[in-house]
Amino acid sequence: MLISSGNRESIDDATVMNLVLLEDDDFIDDNHVRLGGRRFDHITTLLAKETGDSLRIGRVNGLMGQGVIESIDSAALTLAIQLDQSPPPPLPVTLILALPRPKMLRRILRCVSSMGVKSLYLINSYRVDKSYWSSPLLQPEKIREQLCLGLEQGRDTLLPQVHLCPRFRPFTEDDLPGISSSTTNLVAHPEDGSVFPCQPLVPACLAIGPEGGFIPYEIDRLKEVNFIPVRLGERILGVETAVPALLSPFVAGIS
Repeated sequence: MLISSGNRESIDDATVMNLVLLEDDDFIDDNHVRLGGRRFDHITTLLAKETGDSLRIGRVNGLMGQGVIESIDSAALTLAIQLDQSPPPPLPVTLILALPRPKMLRRILRCVSSMGVKSLYLINSYRVDKSYWSSPLLQPEKIREQLCLGLEQGRDTLLPQVHLCPRFRPFTEDDLPGISSSTTNLVAHPEDGSVFPCQPLVPACLAIGPEGGFIPYEIDRLKEVNFIPVRLGERILGVETAVPALLSPFVAGIS
């Protein structure tokens, strides 16, 4: 197997392309695109596609459809494309997440993107290490890269909007009331919460804290803006496990 960058993470990334995402600068004309790099490697090596074979494709923030390989050379391939399908409906959940450590953030961005979240607020918390906010992974192009990998996994084209909010109190006082004014508002809090509903009402705003959870002051601030503490059960889950577990009932509700 040939993966252009040669590291393990690139191999993992290449195995989840259930849809080939097309960027604006891939287009030769309205009906043809030329693809190289990671997508070329994936299509020709991992999928073993040849001239005449078809692929499921989608344009970033646009329609989905089918592409047929017209030609392949040593570095790129050309697809004849037809885009005529709408992407799946967005998940009706705004996710508010205390900024996780960088390695976890990469995986969570892919996860929430693949599950259909379209609005993500990364916020500060007492238990968030200050160094996390200087991570290179918070650069817009790095965030976008992980979101696109999630879209490829989930067969979607609509990029989520990610908002960085490094100050907890101004966010909860100035921004959150408007964000959550017309939604069902839940905050994950295993120490003191009601059981998470099997069929939560939507649209919803869901807040998830850092490892160790939100501190009491933060929970109180969230309660003041009408967030209800909820828990999944007696077990304490890590953030990377809690995020998909808490989003799953919403995904099931719109399927």
